[in-house]
Amino acid sequence: MPILNKDMQVCISLAARPSNIGTRFHNYLYDELGLNFLYKAFTTSDLEGAVRGIRAFGFRGCSVSMPFKEAIIPLVDNLERSAVAIESVNTVVNEDGLLTASNTDYEAVAQLLAERAVDPAQRVLLRGSGGMAKAVVAAFRGAGFDDLTVLARNAEAGQALAARYDYAWTPDEPAAEHDVIVNVTPLGMRGDHEHALAFGEAQIERATTVFDVVAFPSETPLVQAGRAAGKTLITGAEVIALQAARQFERYTGVALTADQVARASEFSRAE
Repeated sequence: MPILNKDMQVCISLAARPSNIGTRFHNYLYDELGLNFLYKAFTTSDLEGAVRGIRAFGFRGCSVSMPFKEAIIPLVDNLERSAVAIESVNTVVNEDGLLTASNTDYEAVAQLLAERAVDPAQRVLLRGSGGMAKAVVAAFRGAGFDDLTVLARNAEAGQALAARYDYAWTPDEPAAEHDVIVNVTPLGMRGDHEHALAFGEAQIERATTVFDVVAFPSETPLVQAGRAAGKTLITGAEVIALQAARQFERYTGVALTADQVARASEFSRAE
């Protein structure tokens, strides 16, 4: 990393519980590419003040995590299509005081669906109803999927999410009749739920594509089961790496290679 200097461009992140993942990903690549940038994670109890600071200090960009993804919308100047689609922001770019917001989670999911050639005519079962579920459901709708069921025990959140994108909702796992199964819950995440399988074996066997948004660990029980069954896989590690790469390009103007993204991702997870 270059020695701190007056011309260094600064990017930050705002989250309730900041982690080192984004900090390590971005700074690793700034260093490798010789870019005069610095990335630092923050939390705040004053979002409006933080956004004023982005303008006042000329910070180049800001990554936005929960609980600020929706609250920041009225504080920016422009919304890209990805943010409009789900009314949620995870990336802000500052161009001479003009703040433009986007959602690279949405973009990453849309890109991965296209790269894996997942057929929009297929039936989708998605488990979850939180903020990330909204990005994933919106990406499926944007990619032309008409048959998707939101599986969520939280009736209010599940019904609202399904209704927003004109999809179905169910509180209980239905019969195994879906081609694509998607986990957007903490099931399989490192910690209390790391051994939990997000879907039953019948669902996995019936599906052709298994998608788990959980990134840590990357080899969740669902991903392992899908791999063992020979299914097409989309992993949370891929999503988090791709969304970070899109943020990086917006901040710096530098498009990353797949190899660069892979190495930075590995470095970011090696805490």
